[in-house]
Amino acid sequence: MRIGIAVGGVDAEVIDFVREAERLGAESVWVPEAWGHDALTPLGALAATTGRIALASGVVQLGTRTPAMLAMSALSLQHLSGGRFRLGVGVSGPQVMEGWHGVRFDRPVQRTRETIEILRLVTAGERLVYDGEIHRLPLPGGEGRALRVAAPPAPVPVYVAALGPRNLRLTGELADGWLGNSFLCPTAHVFLDEIRAGAEAAGRDPAEIDITVGVSCEITDEVEAAGRRHAAGFAFTFGAMGSSRSNFYNAALTRQGYGDVVAEVERLWRAGDRDAARRAVPVELGLGMNLIGPPAEIRRRLVEYRDAGVDMLRVTPVGETLDDRLAVLGHLLDIARTV
Repeated sequence: MRIGIAVGGVDAEVIDFVREAERLGAESVWVPEAWGHDALTPLGALAATTGRIALASGVVQLGTRTPAMLAMSALSLQHLSGGRFRLGVGVSGPQVMEGWHGVRFDRPVQRTRETIEILRLVTAGERLVYDGEIHRLPLPGGEGRALRVAAPPAPVPVYVAALGPRNLRLTGELADGWLGNSFLCPTAHVFLDEIRAGAEAAGRDPAEIDITVGVSCEITDEVEAAGRRHAAGFAFTFGAMGSSRSNFYNAALTRQGYGDVVAEVERLWRAGDRDAARRAVPVELGLGMNLIGPPAEIRRRLVEYRDAGVDMLRVTPVGETLDDRLAVLGHLLDIARTV
């Protein structure tokens, strides 16, 4: 079982954490993008301060950059890092795209398709000619020219953060990997069957697609208390990470049999009763979507993820201090090497 790490933003402590995680044997580091730090600038700093660990965006929000600009940034990071960069992309949601970026949230699956196809043209050194529903290059009727990238071409692995069935099938069709979330091992088929169907329809071997899932890790004997704490943290996801019409996390959990639960949590959150919303999240979700427990339980869960079809976990180690988080990561990596 491969173990990567997820970090938030970048500062001196994060850089120290990533460098130590690399020394311990973490396979990759994934940098997010919401409405704080961007995902790509921190990776440039990490490219200069690490030597082996894979550097990945987790995820760049599609629609905030033109596909060609995204391809240029990806090539810059690929060259700076000596080939260690992976591009994780996702469409975000209407609250962020329309509220923060002023970009209309529409045709998310088509936008993902066109961005990947354009990025592949650019990074392969092909002349950029593209006739899509969203992007037409060069613009018709204008003075633009069909250009090739002036930087040396280089392959850039693309990972897609997808939760809905159509985007999951697109992941299977076009992507190098999947960035999974809201994932429960017993209902892995909800996601993986769609990815497999997309791959097979495109004539691809589904085994080519790197299946990754995000989790927090807390090594503890106080399993119930830790599970309850992590469950409570999902109340914000269910209640606030979407509009009243669109919450992709809730939809994914509904397809896994938790529709009534997430609907009640969302209702309580939107009514302003945040404490009740936190209490309404079942502890089984806190435990089922994270690695929590003593070492034997952590190993059992790693086996469960492996058997469900997961290739790598993107882990956020839980601890009060940098040393605490590194201790958790080191212990987890030791356990993972036995799986």
